[in-house]
Amino acid sequence: MYIKRLTLTNFKNYAQADLEFSPRINCFVGNNGVGKTNILDAIHYLSLTKSFFNNIDSVSIRHGDDFFLLQGIFRRGGDEDNIVCSFHRQKQKVLRRNSREYQRLSDHVGRYPVVMISPADSSLINEGSEERRKFMNKIISQYNPGYLDSVLNYNKALQQRNKLLRDFAGRSDFDTEMLDVWDVQLMKYGEHIFGERKLLMEELGPVFQEYYSMISGNKERVRLIYNSHLIKGDFGETLKLALKKDLLLEYTTTGIHKDELVFEMNGYPVRTLGSQGQQKSFLTALKLAKFDYIKRKAGFAPILLLDDIFDKFDAGRVTSIIKLVGNHRFGQIFITDTHQDRLEVILNETGIEYRLFRIGESGIGEILQNGENGNMTDEAE
Repeated sequence: MYIKRLTLTNFKNYAQADLEFSPRINCFVGNNGVGKTNILDAIHYLSLTKSFFNNIDSVSIRHGDDFFLLQGIFRRGGDEDNIVCSFHRQKQKVLRRNSREYQRLSDHVGRYPVVMISPADSSLINEGSEERRKFMNKIISQYNPGYLDSVLNYNKALQQRNKLLRDFAGRSDFDTEMLDVWDVQLMKYGEHIFGERKLLMEELGPVFQEYYSMISGNKERVRLIYNSHLIKGDFGETLKLALKKDLLLEYTTTGIHKDELVFEMNGYPVRTLGSQGQQKSFLTALKLAKFDYIKRKAGFAPILLLDDIFDKFDAGRVTSIIKLVGNHRFGQIFITDTHQDRLEVILNETGIEYRLFRIGESGIGEILQNGENGNMTDEAE
């Protein structure tokens, strides 16, 4: 599975751009701030219906315009799909596959899975538990459409239950039957979510450890630990035991919305123990494990997006990572970097088919295709 062609209109800093890709490795080089990452984010949009970096679609519109339009030609097996994503400031986002509009954007998620590795991944370590729950959700939803529905329905039930708890406090009374309605919903969807997350972490952990060892040279011991209230036992009983506390605080204090994923290195949280380089190795290994897991579940390799991941890595680790992702386990790969010479040397050593583009103030130019000179192709601003 790969994306063959990408067209951007009024997307971020691009007025218009039209690119054709190699089914194996595609590299974008240039200075910081010229728009390398925006091309990867456009692919993320067409695959997962939203930006990797921001949930507000309007910020992806080029300054001074009212809309953006993305079009991608995807191939999977013998099939070819034309995927179009458009957004206008005064309208809802629209996603079409072969001219047919999706009624629910979630129905597209998983058809063309992607895994993105980016400096923004540091939020998984440095920010709250919600980021790590989103990480689990993004993995499972790319191969299990019913999971995303469970998450949405759980969150709706949670909002209604919390509203009811506030109402009880406001009028100083309590109705068990009304609360039971939402408890049943929380249990139904929460148990499904818990089961999928538990299975994910049991199977992802060993793969993650293997990748970390390959990247770091087996220098540290790392672990992923999944904590949930549902591990302790029956969710319904847990809700009953927490009821007095819920009534006092006026919100639901127990459930899968409190799940936590602990990142550990040598027995300590990686957030406090790990250096910047170790944390980056940890996150890179985690995302590569995510890639492997989705590939196994989906039956084909996702697109891999590597955004400026080589910063703070020494030359040895950069070489190891590129050689690692260039093997037969991976499919189409996109790489952004500021060091053209470094990439050319490593890519030529691998012998794998690639295209290399330079992005500058004057536009996007394909400068190398397996060592051959290319030409300027597209305009950027």
